[in-house]
Amino acid sequence: MIFKVGLSALLVTTLLATPARAQAGTELEDSDSTPTISQQRAREAVVEPLLSQADTALVRGWLVTPVGRSAMDLYLAALELDPDNAEARDGLSAVFQATLEAALLLAREVDFEGADALLGRADLMEDSNGSLSATRERIQRLRDDYLNRAESDVRTLISNGEFVRAEEQITDLIAIGLPRERLRELRRELSYARVYGSFRPGQTLRDPLGGDPETLGPTLVVIPSGQYMMGSPESEADRLDHEGPRHRVVMPQGFALAKTETTVSQFAQFVAATGYVTDAERAGWSRVYDVRSGRMSRRSGISWRQDYRGDEADPDLPVIHVSWRDARAYADWLAELSGLDYRLPTEAEFEYALRAGTQSAYWWGNASPDSAIENLTGEEDFSPNGAQWNVAFKGYGDDHWGPAPAASYSTNPFGLHDMSGNVMEWVEDCWHDSFVRAPSDGSAWVNPGCRERVIRGGSWSSTPGMSRSAYRLAGREDSTDIRVGFRVARDL
Repeated sequence: MIFKVGLSALLVTTLLATPARAQAGTELEDSDSTPTISQQRAREAVVEPLLSQADTALVRGWLVTPVGRSAMDLYLAALELDPDNAEARDGLSAVFQATLEAALLLAREVDFEGADALLGRADLMEDSNGSLSATRERIQRLRDDYLNRAESDVRTLISNGEFVRAEEQITDLIAIGLPRERLRELRRELSYARVYGSFRPGQTLRDPLGGDPETLGPTLVVIPSGQYMMGSPESEADRLDHEGPRHRVVMPQGFALAKTETTVSQFAQFVAATGYVTDAERAGWSRVYDVRSGRMSRRSGISWRQDYRGDEADPDLPVIHVSWRDARAYADWLAELSGLDYRLPTEAEFEYALRAGTQSAYWWGNASPDSAIENLTGEEDFSPNGAQWNVAFKGYGDDHWGPAPAASYSTNPFGLHDMSGNVMEWVEDCWHDSFVRAPSDGSAWVNPGCRERVIRGGSWSSTPGMSRSAYRLAGREDSTDIRVGFRVARDL
């Protein structure tokens, strides 16, 4: 590379004056250490053209390149022939100073590669006062300042969702010399942003509703991207045919899922704001649990305001007696108020989040839990009148008969409460009686005009077979039940 630096101003201050040519030398005494007059004249005959060429290169701005024809190379050649030549020394000193100034100019124009190349050539010249080291330090400070600003700019692009531009700037930073660890961190942030937006897996968040920072939506958990085998293997106990064929699902994007089922108080906020009338209210009835008979029975006047027995529901209980359409209306309301993509989870998302990285029958293993981690049918659970479950998890008890307040138990590995117990949950997908041709990317499987939707997860009354991670069943869009609620999801 030939560095032709615009040095008109620089030459005026540092290079304009060129030492006058020495006149023809006087004759010197002939001795063993002194060149003869003929030798001196022969040397001058070679040095003079070199100095003339060096002066011309200097004016042209050929400071250190092209190699062999630069001012530096020509002055050095002259000094090799005539070490005491003052004009060559002065010229070389001017080249040295101009090279340092040119390197600084390139660095200020963000051409750090060019600046380094100039300084590398300047190493061949004498640095009598430490100017080269000082210039290197100044250029390094310029480089550091630029890298810090550029790194900050990349993060701004990432936060604004301008991922292509961020990738281009990261590539530029590689050429400029951003340290490897910092490059790795930027690439990680860009990768995370593409998958999770501005969030991180496992992070919790709440969105303001209606522009009011004091009014917040449900707590969400950021679910990591990944892949898993959806459905149950043929060898799994209690397996049903519609849980297969087992197939791989790749979740290319992270998403957010509510940490708990939607509560009565959260649903009440929606009804109060919109005046929404649920399907149970329109129908005038829903089913409740009869403590005396241990059966579900139809009762008039039951809606989301009641619990599983038909009594007034506590605010922190999961809302029940809600249909798929009611759940969808609540998610749409959140989306409208927040301006974000709230929705019901897809079936694939729900099973993925329920399993939380496991492939066993339940997220905690293949048998009864060792401690009370979900609201399940346990051998040691008793109804209000002392009844027990006929089919239950052996040796298990969780001190609840009927839905428990949201988040009464520990979370699964993804940080979610009540995914396999408490109440079953509506998801977005239409019902299909097998996974043949099911989407493999985690999206919802929806057919226009479908009347039945999928219900996932276990409930407080589910048998062990119905509490498995792969268990699924169908429900009409307008149907309600004391065992079914929902939670919302949001795109990132």
